[in-house]
Amino acid sequence: MRARRVALARRAREPGDVTGSAPSGPASAGEPAGPSAAGGAPGGVPLATARGRWIVSVTVLGSTMALLDSTVVNVALPRIGQDLGADLAVLQWTVNAYLLTLAGLILVGGALGDRFGRRRIFVLGVVWFAAGSLLCGLAPNAGVLIAARALQGIGGALLTPGSLALIQGSIAPGDRARAVGLWSGFGGVGAAVGPFLGGWLVDGPGWRWVFLLNVPLAAVCVPAALRHVPESRDPAAHGRFDVLGAFLGASALALLTYALIEARSGAALVTASAVGAVLLGAAFVYVERTRAHPMVPPDIFASRLFTAVNLVTLCVYAAFGGFFFLVVLQLQVVCGYSALASGAALLPPTVLMLLLSARSGALGERIGPRIPLTAGPLLCAGGMLLMLRAGPGAPYATDVLPAMVVLGLGMVTLVAPLTEAVLASVDPGRAGLASGINNAVARAAGLLAVAALPLLAGMGPEAYRSADLFDEAFGRSMVWCAGVLVAGAALAWATVRRPRPAASCHPQCRTHCSLSAPPLEPPPGGTGSAAPPAA
Repeated sequence: MRARRVALARRAREPGDVTGSAPSGPASAGEPAGPSAAGGAPGGVPLATARGRWIVSVTVLGSTMALLDSTVVNVALPRIGQDLGADLAVLQWTVNAYLLTLAGLILVGGALGDRFGRRRIFVLGVVWFAAGSLLCGLAPNAGVLIAARALQGIGGALLTPGSLALIQGSIAPGDRARAVGLWSGFGGVGAAVGPFLGGWLVDGPGWRWVFLLNVPLAAVCVPAALRHVPESRDPAAHGRFDVLGAFLGASALALLTYALIEARSGAALVTASAVGAVLLGAAFVYVERTRAHPMVPPDIFASRLFTAVNLVTLCVYAAFGGFFFLVVLQLQVVCGYSALASGAALLPPTVLMLLLSARSGALGERIGPRIPLTAGPLLCAGGMLLMLRAGPGAPYATDVLPAMVVLGLGMVTLVAPLTEAVLASVDPGRAGLASGINNAVARAAGLLAVAALPLLAGMGPEAYRSADLFDEAFGRSMVWCAGVLVAGAALAWATVRRPRPAASCHPQCRTHCSLSAPPLEPPPGGTGSAAPPAA
């Protein structure tokens, strides 16, 4: 009997599923067998242990793959178009195929992790992302590249919400804030390195290595995750997933994107796609309103602040998406910069967000979100209008750098307060859902902007091959982007009020510097990811 009690005690101390799933791999050598032995809270791994550090490292590596993809690929677009003999529509789809599947499935990805295991879905996402990246790097033509980018987006939707949820679900409660801060800080460093790395790869071994680089990163990440990261899931997750809602939402976005990109042709298929997008959008709203557990519960929009902040998000990230898609083309096609120089030119906004987001979040806590969400978009609009000075042969220090600094200051001013306003606008138990919806809105906004902006600016399919034509269209595009930002600022001033109770600055907002979407936030307590399971 004594031997049996000892064996049971040892088994209880083994690290495994922190919420009741089967034990994972063995503990790292040289550390206690379980969190309780090391002084951590039950069900959590102390950050000071080797295993705790491995968990943070693995999640940083996985999320950095997706983060780099959002900054590096844009730098490679001119060379991709040149090598594949592609027109502007192909470049638009190279960006949008990824955004489409990512935005349409990111809520489902979080729910899958809650239900089937966060580590399992995270690893699946990393493998899927790497497979899509390999196919991108080997793509013989534009069609294969676009299809592979869509596959990449599916992988991104699986791994992105899981990276932060693994920390929340595995690390001891007292260490989670610090772990999230490390995750965000190292991710910020990766984002800062991205433009340099992308430019160096494009100018050196070639644009295909922008994608192939993800394969060795995944080869390190997957075995480390399987060995060192404990499995976790939400024991309350149940029911089927809202597959129909996800399909309808993604399909509506896809048809609308196609209609905007191909609108110049005036073909009957374009009109049919636009009508189909409207019908599928209406069907999506109907399904979400009638299902017992929808992917996007309509009642969450009963919060006026949540609705207002998401409308501001739509305006702000539409402008950002259009700007960062076109600015690298402007710098390379018109200004004559190399890929490395154009990538480095994008560094100031990232560095400013990395350095100043904590202060911006603290300021937002003191004064509320209304002023930052009004002043931030106006600063960003000023930065984009300053880019009108960047013409042929534009010197960086006088014509480009001031615009990037003003844009970066505007992003610093608005991003952390925007995220905090989203989280404070709903009950704490729905924080992960609210953050996931806000993140998806931002990515959908960028998707639609990349599709619509060339059309609105009168940019023809071959415009990026002519410095004069592209320069004129870029100028019109910046006016459009600035106008959308001013509209967002006016909307924020008219509708956003201080949330009650006041929000607190979350760790991932302190060093967040992604330019494509606000940071994700799991619900408090580490028992959920970016979205709950849907029926």
